[in-house]
Amino acid sequence: MLSRLCAQQQPATLTQTPAVVKFNKRIARRLDHFRAPHTLASPTEKKPPRFENLDLSKSMLKALSQAGYETPTPIQAELIPRALDGIDVIGQAQTGTGKTAAFGIPIIDDLEPRSEVAGPQALVLVPTRELAVQVKNEITKLSEGQRVGCVAVYGGKPIRSQIEKLNRNAQIVVGTPGRVLDHIGRGSLRLNDLWCVVLDEADRMLDIGFRPDIEKILKRCPKDRQTLLLSATLPPTILRLAQRYMYKPETIDCSPAELSVETIEQHYFTVDQGRKFDLLLRLIEQEQPKQAIVFCRTKRGTERIHNQLSQRIKGTACIHGDMQQRARDRVMSQFREGKVRYLVATDVVGRGIDVSSISHIINYDIPQFCDDYVHRVGRTGRMGREGVAFTFVTSEEGGELTKIEQRINRLLIRGEIKGFESQQTSRTSVSEKPKPPPPTSLMRRPPRKHRRRL
Repeated sequence: MLSRLCAQQQPATLTQTPAVVKFNKRIARRLDHFRAPHTLASPTEKKPPRFENLDLSKSMLKALSQAGYETPTPIQAELIPRALDGIDVIGQAQTGTGKTAAFGIPIIDDLEPRSEVAGPQALVLVPTRELAVQVKNEITKLSEGQRVGCVAVYGGKPIRSQIEKLNRNAQIVVGTPGRVLDHIGRGSLRLNDLWCVVLDEADRMLDIGFRPDIEKILKRCPKDRQTLLLSATLPPTILRLAQRYMYKPETIDCSPAELSVETIEQHYFTVDQGRKFDLLLRLIEQEQPKQAIVFCRTKRGTERIHNQLSQRIKGTACIHGDMQQRARDRVMSQFREGKVRYLVATDVVGRGIDVSSISHIINYDIPQFCDDYVHRVGRTGRMGREGVAFTFVTSEEGGELTKIEQRINRLLIRGEIKGFESQQTSRTSVSEKPKPPPPTSLMRRPPRKHRRRL
C-alpha cells in the first residue's frame, strides 16, 4: 500500500492544489503509521473491527462516541481505511448498513482548516431532497465539536438562502445533481479546492435520469480528486461511469449473497384491485404496526389512498414528488419524531431514508422494478432489526412477483386473512431450472406461455 501511494505522488514542480496537499499529508501520515510499533495478533485470533483501529483522529473518535457509534459495520470497516489513504473506492452494500458514515467519517477527519482552504473541499451527490437533508444531518452529528461547515442544496428551496450558506465558507456540500449544476452555473459553488467527490446511491441517480448531470459535474471537478461511489447494486451503467471518471478504483462488496435482509419477514397477498384498500385496513388492524410505510406506484394513487386512510386512522400522512419541499420536509420530520404513524408514499422515499422505528412495509402496488422492491423492503429491518413486509398482488401480476423472487432468490410467504381467501397457488422453487418444452409437431400449434397463476 505504501509503495503504491509513493508511486502515485505528484512531482514537486506541480501546482500545490488542495488535493495535492491532502495527498502529501496522507503519505506522511501513513509513513508515521508504518513506523509506529505494532503488535501482531495470532493467526487464529480474529478480533472484531473497532474504530480505534482505523487510524482516526482523537477528535473523530470522541465525536463517534458521543454519536453512539460503538463498532463499525462491514462497509465502514472496509471503506474508511481506503478513503483515508486517498484511494478511489466503489462500495456496494445494502441500505441501512451505515454507508453515509462510511464516507462521512474519513471526509470529516481529512478536512483542512477553513483558514487554509476557502472553498468547499468535498461534494456529495444524492438522488433525492430527503436524502440530501439526511446526509447533511448525519455529517453534522459525526462532526460534533469540530465546527465543520456542511450545506445541503436541492430544489424546492429558495436558492438565495443556499447561496448565502455557501458563501459562509462551507467545507462539505451535499446536493442533488440538478441544483448543484445550477449553483455551478451561477458561480455560487466553486470546485477549485475540491479534493473528494461522493456519488451516494449511484444506481438510483442513474435510474431517474441524472447521468448527464453527474457527468457534467464530474468533468468540472479537479482531475486529481478522490472519488467514492456508494451503491446498493452495481449495474453495468455504474461500472462504465466508474471506469470513465475514477482512477483505479478498488471495489468493496459488503452485500450478502441474498439481496433480501434475513431479519425481514416477507409475505404476499393475492387480492383483486378493488379490494386492496379493505385488505389494507384489515392488515393494519391485525398487525398494529409501530410505524409503517404504504408504497404506491403513482402520485395520484398515493393521494387517493392517503385521503381514504386518513379518514379512518389518525396519524396518517403522504409524500410524493409533486408536493412542495416545505410540506415534504414537514412530513418527514413528523415521521421521524413518531407523530406520523402511517406514511403513504411513492418511491421518492424508497432509498436512503433511515427511520429506525419502521416496523412494517406494505407494497399496496407491486413495484415496477425488482430493485425498487429491495429498497422499499429495506426501509424496515434497519441495522439488523426485525421487520415485516407485505406485498399486494393481483391475479395479473404473477409474472412481476416471480421476477422479484428470482431477484432476491427467495420465495415470499403466502398470506391469508379471513374474508380475503383466494385459490391456492402451486409454487416452484426459483432455484429449479425450467424444463425445456416438448418437441412440437408441424401440424400442432406450440404450447402457449402462461404467467404464474395466483
